[in-house]
Amino acid sequence: MKIEDTLENQFEELGNDHISTSEDTPLRKDAFVLDDATKIERIRENVRDIMLTLGLDLNDDSLKGTPNRVAKMYVNEVFGGLHPNRKPKSSTFDNKYKYGEMLVEKNITLYSTCEHHFLPIVGRAHVAYISNGTVVGLSKMNRVVDYYAKRPQVQERLNIQIVRELQEVLGTEDVACIIDAKHLCVNSRGIRDIDSSTVTAEYGGKFKEDLVRREFLNYLNLDSHF
Repeated sequence: MKIEDTLENQFEELGNDHISTSEDTPLRKDAFVLDDATKIERIRENVRDIMLTLGLDLNDDSLKGTPNRVAKMYVNEVFGGLHPNRKPKSSTFDNKYKYGEMLVEKNITLYSTCEHHFLPIVGRAHVAYISNGTVVGLSKMNRVVDYYAKRPQVQERLNIQIVRELQEVLGTEDVACIIDAKHLCVNSRGIRDIDSSTVTAEYGGKFKEDLVRREFLNYLNLDSHF
């Protein structure tokens, strides 16, 4: 029992400290064997069991539909980014206007879920790239952020996944992403610090250079209230 208790404490500490174990989202090989309808059915029953265990009355009009609502939300919305078929198609175009400076898409609204406690992560992502001859539609940058956010996440991993995807799409290493977000597992439980937020960054290619990185950060300080 002592070994089991030690391991349990280690797992608890890892989750409370928001430690990530991989750049890739941990998925089993059979993750997509079940179709969405079957997943919704199974999750609905599991949520129902949780609610009953907590002592809630599922005959109440307000609660009776909750298991189904939660199941559909998990599969179709909150964790919709787990399925590769939902990855946004990012069409690229030749940079015919020869724009050679960095392009910054800032204040992208971000909703994700902490994989340690399944509580929301809410914040903003700021993404930038320098074209090497190829550009991508502005909305696609938002869609890439949204896709990788819609899965159980650790913020550092989310940063990396966004940058890696855009590097592949654009065919350049010159991509950067900064995320500033609140974690409700910190704000509403545990230490319950409602004012703190977490800032992470991933810089690729030229953005590792001090002057380029500083230029990116200066863009983020521009007043964008129109």
